Amino acid sequence: MKHIALAAALCCALTAPAAAENFTVRITIQNGRFAPAEPHAPAGRPVTLIVRNLEKTTAEFESKSLRIEHEIAPGGEARIELEPLARGAYRFFDDYHEAIPQGRLVAD
Repeated sequence: MKHIALAAALCCALTAPAAAENFTVRITIQNGRFAPAEPHAPAGRPVTLIVRNLEKTTAEFESKSLRIEHEIAPGGEARIELEPLARGAYRFFDDYHEAIPQGRLVAD
């Protein structure tokens, strides 16, 4: 009986779906703009945002809909891990520089 239970457990472990890998989105802040301004990520998968600040001043990458706020030093970068996203658009902006056009992360 123990062998059957062990074989069943092993079989289930081998056929269980693997956890979805994070999808990486890279965004730069440079010349007063986000690039890309509208990156896309697959809905339902965890996302890693890598935001690099190429400006000469500190930026604050913020998104109220994603509930994130990260200060990024000049020449620095932030690595932000997000849970799987529902389909939709998630606005982001630089809270320290309101003149920089806003961006949107689109989960589709």
